Amino acid sequence: MSDHVLITGGAGFIGTRLARRFVDAGHTVTVLDALIPQVHGNDPGRTSPLLRSLDGVATVIEGTVTSTDDLRAALAGATVVVHLAAETGTGQSMYEIDRYTETNVGGTAKLLDLLANEPNDVRRLLIASSRSIYGEGAYRTSDGRVVYPAHRADADMAGGDFDVHLPGEGALTVIPTDETAKLHPSSVYGITKQMQEALILTVAPTIGVEPVSLRYQNVYGPGQSLKNPYTGILSIFSTLIRQGKEINIFEDGLESRDFVYIDDVVEATFLAATRPDAAGGVFNVGSGVATTVNEVVEALFAAFGTEVPTRVSGNYRLGDIRHNIADTTRLREILGYSPAVGFRDGVARFVEWVLTEPIEGDSYQRSLDEMAERNLLK
Repeated sequence: MSDHVLITGGAGFIGTRLARRFVDAGHTVTVLDALIPQVHGNDPGRTSPLLRSLDGVATVIEGTVTSTDDLRAALAGATVVVHLAAETGTGQSMYEIDRYTETNVGGTAKLLDLLANEPNDVRRLLIASSRSIYGEGAYRTSDGRVVYPAHRADADMAGGDFDVHLPGEGALTVIPTDETAKLHPSSVYGITKQMQEALILTVAPTIGVEPVSLRYQNVYGPGQSLKNPYTGILSIFSTLIRQGKEINIFEDGLESRDFVYIDDVVEATFLAATRPDAAGGVFNVGSGVATTVNEVVEALFAAFGTEVPTRVSGNYRLGDIRHNIADTTRLREILGYSPAVGFRDGVARFVEWVLTEPIEGDSYQRSLDEMAERNLLK
């Protein structure tokens, strides 16, 4: 069956590739995107390769999910909605609270309000959720119990203790976090993603729409914004390497994330939108492998064939988690999919693309200065 797919935020890193995947499979795609300068530049038609990549692929509507009129226009004829539109960035969310809440929570509420109260053809609604809703995620105690520790204390990190602790317990060992884990986000961004997911999983079944939630881990790959300082450390560090500048490694460099390659994310999302047995499901979309920041730097140096000075500074950001590993069992058993691109291979592909792009300015430092001014970067 051919679907008409609406992708909100569809002119972004994930959405543009996902649009192509749907079209290649015989579906029709409409994209709704605000084309914000932080991602697309001040003149998107000229400065945004992501937007240009949609030429001949999708119908693009410039608009925002915070506008009922824009959403209504974009929903016309849609049978599947992939809701990617969101403000992203853990650090920035801690001081642009109203904007993040209005877009992420308010935009999702407007979308559901239209689906609940106006005629439409939507049968399935996917939400791009996030690993950030888990907070610190799952750990194992020395006697084998699974626990979900609270956020790390500022006082501990100020003293150079970056590990996760639980009162009355000894050393904790991080383990993969599955979809049944406790949800306790440590940032405004994480809170808004949890609320998006909860709204859709609660409301959609009551109006005859099949909900699916995809908890994306740290997505990376060619096409990721090199000018947006909130997209992730692979883009940030790549720009610093090309500028010949020092890399400041926060904490002790042993903090880890689950990096998942863009092609794997797109395929998992496509399957979640098209497979009947995905209906009502919640899925981690990650590699299931933890990679430390130190290992990220080593992989980038190897891929670029050059190095720059590094400094393990002990700096830290309030709201950051220590570790992150996704349990991807449900993705494999229900959707029949396992990520195919390993981290080193993915980094090599990413760097090959980065070297074809212009070297961007230092917006990253400006973002750090903003956090430091608000006492969120120590």
